[in-house]
Amino acid sequence: MTRYDPGWLDRMYNNRALVPDHAAHFERWARESAAVRQQARCLLDLPYGDDAGETLDVFPGAAAHAPVLVFIHGGYWRSLDKSDHSFLAPAFTRKGVCVVMPNYALCPAVTIPEITLQMVRALAWTWRHIADHGGDPARITVAGHSAGGHLAAMVLTCAWKTWACDLPASLVKNALSISGVYDLAPLRLTPFLKESLRLTPAQVRKASPAGLPRPKLVQGRGQLTTVAGGDESAEFLRQNQLIRGAWGAKGVPVCEVLPGLNHFSVLEALTEPGHRLNDLALELLLNE
Repeated sequence: MTRYDPGWLDRMYNNRALVPDHAAHFERWARESAAVRQQARCLLDLPYGDDAGETLDVFPGAAAHAPVLVFIHGGYWRSLDKSDHSFLAPAFTRKGVCVVMPNYALCPAVTIPEITLQMVRALAWTWRHIADHGGDPARITVAGHSAGGHLAAMVLTCAWKTWACDLPASLVKNALSISGVYDLAPLRLTPFLKESLRLTPAQVRKASPAGLPRPKLVQGRGQLTTVAGGDESAEFLRQNQLIRGAWGAKGVPVCEVLPGLNHFSVLEALTEPGHRLNDLALELLLNE
């Protein structure tokens, strides 16, 4: 059986089927996120562009010149919302970090390359405006989960000064990808995804980080940290190693598998003080 066998692809990439209690994770995220938005200081639905879905939420840090975490949600580019992930913010705002959570339009209304450009616009907005909310534009770290992990890797490859001449070449300090996908080719043929993603071979080439040149490192900036849960499918574990092989140890200095975690519990570990994933994120954010 090849890795492009339809049944095998569905088993490898359908995380909701792989985690029978996935609904409990989503319900907890939504409940805790609603409580955070009610209780925490936040600015909601700020526009970063003119198109549908181009809004973001800002959770300011406690002091000025705070490091900035831009978190990109997952959902296979076709579901979920920034509002489902507000629960992540307090673990970082308590440490003095300013948290930004952008939304994006969803497939099939848009393509994955179009979503990638939306994240470029969100980050350009963040660099230009985050100082108004206490953040330091020179200290932007991007993190993402699943599809968001893919997008976190993609924005490292952006030629920022080509996009806009006022932007710095190394706009993103570094990135953390949690259970990301770096080769989109299998997803083009995965039955439960292909009708909504509608990937073409050209889009696969354009938007697969593992097939793109390693981001140019500027004084150590631009590196990618990747993790996956030890209980994830063999394909997610392969994808995690794939980007390390493609970009090398200089581009991906940390590439780890975190034992005992599935595709959803691995995101929750990001908020747990003392957990390896929380420590990795804080190291990226707080180290100069």
